[in-house]
Amino acid sequence: MIAISSTLAMILSYLESMVPLSFAVPGIKIGLANIVIVFVMYRLGIKQAIAVSFIRLIWAAIIFGSFATFVYSASGAVLSLAGMGILKLTNKFSTVGVSVAGGILHNAGQIIAAAVLMGTAQIVYYMPVLIVSGLATGVIIGVVAALTVKKIPKSVI
Repeated sequence: MIAISSTLAMILSYLESMVPLSFAVPGIKIGLANIVIVFVMYRLGIKQAIAVSFIRLIWAAIIFGSFATFVYSASGAVLSLAGMGILKLTNKFSTVGVSVAGGILHNAGQIIAAAVLMGTAQIVYYMPVLIVSGLATGVIIGVVAALTVKKIPKSVI
């Protein structure tokens, strides 16, 4: 299931890279692969979601990225997965709430990485825009993941 999920996440990443979304703000993506990550978190567990996320990140960097894209993506993923895992464990947040937190935290992780790599804290001024985008994309990903979790029973997996 980890291999299949990782492959599906890679396919969604690739498809997303092929269809450039014209947001007014550079660098913002929906994060389609996160549908798989959130689904795996709810169906298989947090450790499995971490595995799928990092397998996808490594392969995405190798196939159509670079070391820099890996650093940014990994920074966002670490913070996002930690936050989503903690919120999921509390059982006080819906799939959408967990996903929204993941979207915002992913952007925060990338801003932290950019500030370190660029040697300037000025990039933090970009965070309000990324909070809004993380909220919006987190809702979209969370709704799709919640529907998927609801429609695919544990017995199938």
